[in-house]
Amino acid sequence: MLMAHPALLTDLLERYEALHVLHAEDGSAGARQRLEDVSYTLCIATGTRDIESALAAARRQVSGARPKDDSLVAGA
Repeated sequence: MLMAHPALLTDLLERYEALHVLHAEDGSAGARQRLEDVSYTLCIATGTRDIESALAAARRQVSGARPKDDSLVAGA
């Protein structure tokens, strides 16, 4: 199975948390749609079908990442 890069997962987790707060405070259709979009992307990136599983999988993968993961650096 392909695994998303830890930097991508970290970014998605941060965006999810920010949008979750924004949606709770704002409740607008735009905030809801952006939260749904990042939730869907997290599910795709982690190979899961629901956001709770996606969040758990992403956090688990990020916590197991090497501290200085250079796998996207050319020539590394």
